[in-house]
Amino acid sequence: MDNKQLITFKTAAETLNFTKTASILNFAQSSVTAQIKALEEELEKPLFERLGKRLTLTEAGKEFKLYAEKIIKLNEEAKMAISGNKEPFGTLVIGAQESQCTYRLPTILKEFKDQYPNVKLLFKPAHSDELARKELMNGTLDIAFIMDITKSEEALTIKPLIQEDIKLVAASNHPLASKSEVHLKDIEHETLLLTETGCSYRTLLENSCHAAKVYPVNKFEFGSIEAIKQCVISGLGIAALPTMVVKQDIKTGAMAELNWKSDIPPIFTHIAWHKDKWMTPPLEDFIELTQRSFHNKNA
Repeated sequence: MDNKQLITFKTAAETLNFTKTASILNFAQSSVTAQIKALEEELEKPLFERLGKRLTLTEAGKEFKLYAEKIIKLNEEAKMAISGNKEPFGTLVIGAQESQCTYRLPTILKEFKDQYPNVKLLFKPAHSDELARKELMNGTLDIAFIMDITKSEEALTIKPLIQEDIKLVAASNHPLASKSEVHLKDIEHETLLLTETGCSYRTLLENSCHAAKVYPVNKFEFGSIEAIKQCVISGLGIAALPTMVVKQDIKTGAMAELNWKSDIPPIFTHIAWHKDKWMTPPLEDFIELTQRSFHNKNA
């Protein structure tokens, strides 16, 4: 197998469409089909299941995709390592939550792209911190931003960047907004607007409710923090969200911070990478730039 075949397979595995793959890579569709067929013959396993016009990865295809991504990445790193003084290129694959991408990373990304215009940044959603850790372990992420309590991981380097405050928020005219103190028992009959399962601050809130024997009946789950915010503002329910996400809305009066007596332990945004990761100059500089940027926010 050669690198061209691997790139073709990876693209097809992401698009699940040979016609679209051919368009992206500027190949004839017959070339894409031939490359995939050659890979399947070499591996002696079907990589795709063809059900009419629908294309899906087989179990072997899902497993091989992880290795294909690693080999492609290693090829990029090898070329960069021996390129001498040439302009660095390649791809950094970054796991990050929507809130980080929206509120924390834009200025960092702008500075990094000014320094490394030929390095591509590919973001993958990291709704679950455990999933981000798993993808760092298997090499599908180069680095990840993890929002969680600080805990060690033997194979990962995890550096805390900033402590995150979690606020309980509701519409500005919500009855709980006028209470001098809000306890978990007060939210038992409210509609909770939650992030996806696996999100650290959702897990900590649910653990606190369980410890207090509080079991809210009405729960809505969202894949987008921005959607949760709009639902809070419209009065659909209450939510526990990081300060960076709601600070401006509280300031303008679009929503209210509830005077919540929380027992949730401190949560930090961390930057993490595998301890055995080969540190290319762009990767080292991205980490250094991120740490410097967050340090300035703390100052």
